[in-house]
Amino acid sequence: MARVFGRGGLISFGASFSDVYRQVGSYVGRILKGAKPSDLPVVLPTKFELVINLRTAKALGLSIPNTLLVSADEVIE
Repeated sequence: MARVFGRGGLISFGASFSDVYRQVGSYVGRILKGAKPSDLPVVLPTKFELVINLRTAKALGLSIPNTLLVSADEVIE
């Protein structure tokens, strides 16, 4: 997720990339073992990440509440 914030993003909340990649690997494994893709269930993300970029907040003159910073999965300083 840090790649996105190198370009000045402020806050991001979304599905965990590592969790999504794990789910994709599971799907690929099942398909390689002979399952038909149309028979596989749709799986929604279960793990989400909150990332906050304090450099961008500072550049915009914003202060992020400590309660939000504590709940973030990653804080870029």
